[in-house]
Amino acid sequence: MKLDEQVVTRAIIERFTKKWTDHLDLDVAIVGGGPAGLIAAYYLAKNGRKVALFERKLSVGGGMWGGGMMFNEIVVQDEAKELLDELGISTHPFQTGYYTADAVEATTTLASKACQAGAKVFNLMCVEDVMIRHTDGPESVRVVGLVINWAAVEMAQLHVDPLTVRARYTIDATGHAIELMHIIVRKSGSRLLTETGKVMGEKSMWAEVAEHSTLENTREAFPGVYVAGMAANATFGSYRMGPIFGGMLLSGKKAAELIEQRLEDNS
Repeated sequence: MKLDEQVVTRAIIERFTKKWTDHLDLDVAIVGGGPAGLIAAYYLAKNGRKVALFERKLSVGGGMWGGGMMFNEIVVQDEAKELLDELGISTHPFQTGYYTADAVEATTTLASKACQAGAKVFNLMCVEDVMIRHTDGPESVRVVGLVINWAAVEMAQLHVDPLTVRARYTIDATGHAIELMHIIVRKSGSRLLTETGKVMGEKSMWAEVAEHSTLENTREAFPGVYVAGMAANATFGSYRMGPIFGGMLLSGKKAAELIEQRLEDNS
């Protein structure tokens, strides 16, 4: 078979354009492709929801790729092992209650399962703003979409106008940076659903507390926007957990479950 470079080019442009236009109106937009974002995408897409995940880097996986200090093994506890078992990720007992998993296997499997479930990943895209609308209901204002640009535009500091996607719900899974929450506070001046009404910030490492508080803090942080993973603790002012990933994964699943319930209630 003779290869035609123009056919290759046309195939990429046309297929990507269709994928992009098919995902301009979403059930759920997820910002950040780390473990919490990927697992949330998997469960939501598995339930038939239209989900797109936006990741500014070339690769997804966040901190999971590097394990602990570039030793590419991760640790999970009993509760999260069941989740890895469900996804077919190999785990190995270490001591009672602790299991290790290969970081590369875990990351690639998470990404693959999310895509196979129907979630679409748009890498090399960043969120530079949100779409906020006033409502007549109990929520005076609400996030209804995202303002998207290429990560290369952001890195080069080019003045290039962005595009938008609409979403019924959004998950901030941007980790320590909690980028979406900072954008909301800076651009809207509205109060978050935190004790102070603002981003409360991340505390230093305390894995035992952080693993539990990650789940407790996985909830709606602004009308229409949920926080998951490390973004949850950083938003509501709790500790970081380091290279144990059980809380991150369980948080992503909880965020998906909470949003799924809201979607069902509003259907």
